[in-house]
Amino acid sequence: MGTLDGKVAIVSGSGRGIGREVALKLASEGAAVVINDLDKDPAEETVADIVAAGGRAVACVGSVVDEEFAERFVNTAVESFGGLDIIVNNAGYTWDTVIQKMTDEQWDAILDVHLKAPFRILRAAQPYIRANPTDYHRKVVNVSSVSGQYGNPGQANYSSAKAGVIGLTKTMAKEWGRYKVNVNAVAYGFILTRMTEATAEDEAFVEIEGRRIKVGVSPQIAAAVARTNPFGRPGTPAEAAGAIYLLCTQDSNYISAQVVTVDGGSR
Repeated sequence: MGTLDGKVAIVSGSGRGIGREVALKLASEGAAVVINDLDKDPAEETVADIVAAGGRAVACVGSVVDEEFAERFVNTAVESFGGLDIIVNNAGYTWDTVIQKMTDEQWDAILDVHLKAPFRILRAAQPYIRANPTDYHRKVVNVSSVSGQYGNPGQANYSSAKAGVIGLTKTMAKEWGRYKVNVNAVAYGFILTRMTEATAEDEAFVEIEGRRIKVGVSPQIAAAVARTNPFGRPGTPAEAAGAIYLLCTQDSNYISAQVVTVDGGSR
């Protein structure tokens, strides 16, 4: 018996990285999971891995910033598995530069993926949640960042979006408490993913929404993070996923409107 048997979860950005680990963890504990990624292949690979392990999963491929996505995401859960109990707003990326060089496009793109998309997904879920009360608590976990708590040079867009996620979380906890929904956030520090791997200067890029986005951090920054972390290393995606899982269990039923910092004690 898993701790999430019978529950249905949607996890945005779950074809890779932290989101994939969240989906695998929730599925291993019995949840049926809707997997989302921009690209078909990683989404279907995660689905296949869950099914091969005896779990249940389907893919909902597409960009979370598309106007029709939120309703499609929610409807996929309801139509495929008959419900919706857990929402994890995880999808996102960074597009950094100092403010005097930041374009409106950079600002809007990051605010859209990190803040508008979670807002739309929660808005789309509300009618179903209101119309289908439960005798257990549903869960929402929004992914924020220590950048949203403390700021970070070169991330005016990302820090603002992640600070907004905290405000959204606290407001939704108050609005949805009457529906027996816990709404919390996790604020990640340095977690080792394809976006944060140490790379040589100007070496690594990914294509996102038709844009060529530089990823990774310099080896010097990676070493500095390791030196200042009490554990002497960045976190792993599986460790990051563990924090979300804890907030998805019924053991967290009286925890709401909170921001759990997941940074190995760096702050």
